[in-house]
Amino acid sequence: ALYEHKVFVQGAVWNIDSFDQWGVELGKVLARRIEPALTEGAEVPGLDASTKALVARYRELRGRS
Repeated sequence: ALYEHKVFVQGAVWNIDSFDQWGVELGKVLARRIEPALTEGAEVPGLDASTKALVARYRELRGRS
């Protein structure tokens, strides 16, 4: 709790929202985009080769290939 308090106080001093985590929100958006590929095997347009390979491996390990 001390660390969180320190971060809060620093944000207040610098006049910024220390807990505005845009990267977390971006991750949620991206996860929603690939969720159909993970759960249903749907084709998701625009995925790079690395992401496609990771999705395929995940589905293989889960027994849903």
